[in-house]
Amino acid sequence: MVVSASAQAGQLRILAFGDSLTAGAGVTAEDSLPAQLKRRLVADGFDIEMINAGVSGDTTAGGLARLDYTLSAGPVDMAIVELGANDMLTGVDPKKSRANLDQIISTLRSKGVTVMLAAMVSSANWGQAYKQDFDSIYPDLAKKHGVTMIPFFLEGIWGHPALLVDGVHPNAAGVARIVSKIAPQIEKVLTSMGATRLASPK
Repeated sequence: MVVSASAQAGQLRILAFGDSLTAGAGVTAEDSLPAQLKRRLVADGFDIEMINAGVSGDTTAGGLARLDYTLSAGPVDMAIVELGANDMLTGVDPKKSRANLDQIISTLRSKGVTVMLAAMVSSANWGQAYKQDFDSIYPDLAKKHGVTMIPFFLEGIWGHPALLVDGVHPNAAGVARIVSKIAPQIEKVLTSMGATRLASPK
């Protein structure tokens, strides 16, 4: 695996690229996913900069449209791509969502960015055929591009009112639950990238 220049130097830049689940709808900036995840990674000894590139209401098409602009702010080492929930909620054709995510991943990888893909799943509202087509997007693209897939992003959160702000978005405790689930997977990838740990994990 190619080790990035910033990994060799120490600090890595992580782009959290998603929708309201990333942006932090319903919680303070300090309780948003990027903020909580950064605190966890730093506590575990990783020297990282976390960039919150979440836009509430964003779709895969919106993410693709703003990707080049987002990347123009400077190089990043890793991107956590969390998009697709709004596509599903509005019944976007899964083929379009798949094509958009495919292009997002391809663009990031062409710039040497290590990608982690956060999976979403469809509700049954649009029928079983839609659900099968939508749910297959994430494992298929992870396999195609050889990237790490984070299983259903809201697993253990969805359907639990005590962990949700409005029945949809996780509250601070819900975000903490997500972080506790995904952090070990992210840390494994960071280590494989050659990330330097400043201290031993707690």
